[in-house]
Amino acid sequence: MTGEWRGDARPTRHVVVMGVSGAGKTTVARGISAATGLTFAEADEFHSPENVARMRSGVPLDDTTRWPWLSDIAGWIADRGAEGRSTVLACSALKRSYRDVLRQGAPHLDFVHLHGSAEVIRARMARREGHYMPASLLESQLATLEPAEPDESVLVLDVSLAPQALVAAAVEGLGLPASIPMGER
Repeated sequence: MTGEWRGDARPTRHVVVMGVSGAGKTTVARGISAATGLTFAEADEFHSPENVARMRSGVPLDDTTRWPWLSDIAGWIADRGAEGRSTVLACSALKRSYRDVLRQGAPHLDFVHLHGSAEVIRARMARREGHYMPASLLESQLATLEPAEPDESVLVLDVSLAPQALVAAAVEGLGLPASIPMGER
């Protein structure tokens, strides 16, 4: 898949900021989008109402409930790539098999894994408001998390860093160009 990036003929880039709930995926993905101009999406917005109700009631999703969700996200990535648009997505992508489904949307998908201690993440979850994922599901997410394998393109960053430091480390670590000023897009 090729497309336009900053007016040059370059392949599109697609990045997934991954990790357990409360790691800061949305904040970092939005920051990458602002810094680079990549089109942002929040994977939580692709969940069915049934999945949201499950999680809200404290029931973790299983693979059966995740497959359609992941396929929809992969389709979104593929559609943006076909349009020549690069993307950054906040998505848990906890298992290798989940990341493999996402790669169906862009075979050369880069991941930024926000990784850290359960204590730091639990403290972040306790401070956030308005999210349907209860802190009680953190343990199930940590148990589900599969570290990246050597053949995966994954940049691991420490969640204890400040959000702006995480964004800067991701942009630099992935070699993403700075955004074009709004008037030049």
